[in-house]
Amino acid sequence: MLTAEQLRGARAILRMDQKQVAEAANVSLPTIKRLEKMDGPLSGHVGTIVAVQKALEAAGVEFIPENGGGAGVRLKK
Repeated sequence: MLTAEQLRGARAILRMDQKQVAEAANVSLPTIKRLEKMDGPLSGHVGTIVAVQKALEAAGVEFIPENGGGAGVRLKK
């Protein structure tokens, strides 16, 4: 499950602003702002969260699931 921290981290790594993420995911800017204000796992419409994750992955990041060391995000090779 994607977390707000991963979302913020992915955006920072990619040097994308909130508007760019919203456009890439085809969601509204207020939606991205709301998601980023959360702590922990994102909640909301599953389709929205999937769209945001796919847009960020297409832009070049890989989300790392919780594996005992904490969830994370990194650039794809």
